[in-house]
Amino acid sequence: MNKTTSLKRVQRCWQLYLMMLLPMAVIIIFSYGPMFGVQIAFKEFRARDGIWGSPWIGFTHFQNFFNSYQFQRVVTNTLGISLYGLIAGFPIPIILAILVNESLHPRFKKGVQLVTFAPHFISTVVMTNMILMFLSVYGGPVNNLIASLGGERIDFMAKPQFFKSIYVWSGIWQGMGYSSVIYIAALSGIDPALYEAATIDGAGKFQKILYIDLPGIAPTIVILLILNCGHIMSVGYEKILLMQNGLNMAASDVISTYVYRMGLENAQYSFSAAVGLFNSVVNALLLVLVNQAARKLGETSLW
Repeated sequence: MNKTTSLKRVQRCWQLYLMMLLPMAVIIIFSYGPMFGVQIAFKEFRARDGIWGSPWIGFTHFQNFFNSYQFQRVVTNTLGISLYGLIAGFPIPIILAILVNESLHPRFKKGVQLVTFAPHFISTVVMTNMILMFLSVYGGPVNNLIASLGGERIDFMAKPQFFKSIYVWSGIWQGMGYSSVIYIAALSGIDPALYEAATIDGAGKFQKILYIDLPGIAPTIVILLILNCGHIMSVGYEKILLMQNGLNMAASDVISTYVYRMGLENAQYSFSAAVGLFNSVVNALLLVLVNQAARKLGETSLW
C-alpha cells in the first residue's frame, strides 16, 4: 500500500481517525508517559535530586527483593489467590451465560441478568464492609447460623486459612454477571440454523451445548483466558488492603499490598518501583507464553 492510497483512506474516513485522537492521547499520557519514571527502579531515588539526578545502582533493589524474607510469602500468596480465582471463577460466567441463553422465558432471563449484573456496581469499600458484616463474630448472619446449629462462632477474618476463599468467592459473586455479558453476546451470534439442524437430528439441550454453544464461543473463551493469564501476578490491592489485618497477614499479603506498604508508607520509592516492575515483566512474559501456547494448540490467539 503506497502513501497515496493511505492518504486517500485517511481522507475518506477522517471522522473515525478524529475519534481515535482522544483515546490515543489518554493512552499516551496515562500509560506510556509514566514509563519515564520506571528508571527509578534502577536508581537510589532522592527527592531533592529528582529522577535524573539520583544515582544509578543497577539491579540492587531487585536483588534486595529476591533476598527478602517476604519475597516467598508475597509471591506465593499472589499466585495462590490468582490461580484460585482463575480456576474457580473463569468457568462460572460461561456456565451462567449458557444457562441464560437456554432460558425460554424472556422475563426470567432479564431478571437473572439484572440480579447477577447488579453486584458489579457495588464499590469495593461497600463490598468489603458487607463481607465484614456478614462474617462478624457477633451479629453476623453466618456466625448466627453456625451458633443456631450448635457450632462455635468463628472469627473468619482472623483465620488466614479462610482469607483466600472469602476473597475469591466474594469476587466471583460480584463479577460473574458482568463477565457473562461477553459470552451471552457471543452466543447470540451463533447461527440459529445450527440449532434447528440439531433438533431435526434429535439432539437434546446438553448435546446442543456441547457441540454448538461451546465450539461457537471457544474463540472468545480462549482470548479471555489469555488475557486473564496475563494478569496472574496482578491482584488488586484495594479489596485486599481493606480486608487485611495483622492476624491474616500470612495469607493476605500480596505483591500489590507489599508495593503499597513499601512505597507509600515507608517512602521506599525506588524499591517499590522495582517490585512493581518485576510484577509487570512477569505478567508480560506469561501473556506471551500463553498466547504462543494457544496459537500452537489452536487457531485463536491475540497475535
